[in-house]
Amino acid sequence: MENNIHTQPFTPELPTESSHRTLRDSVETSLSDYFHQLDGQPVTDVYQMVLSEIEAPLFEAVMTYTKDNQTKASEVLGLNRGTLRKKLKQYGLL
Repeated sequence: MENNIHTQPFTPELPTESSHRTLRDSVETSLSDYFHQLDGQPVTDVYQMVLSEIEAPLFEAVMTYTKDNQTKASEVLGLNRGTLRKKLKQYGLL
């Protein structure tokens, strides 16, 4: 039996009238769930963990949006092109 799995590029969905959940709401919910799952266990470096979890899909979505144009992507993100390239390499997107 042949496996017909096709990988699709990331395409961010725009909010619809029925979904008014903001990015902030999503982060708050995710962090609340994360801390709840810890059940009182100690945790460190949450800031770095959150950044790494958010940056990779952010850069992936922006690169898709700009059709891999790094100059446009750096403008969209408000980063200089060198920083963008460094981050793309860091997350294996280059």
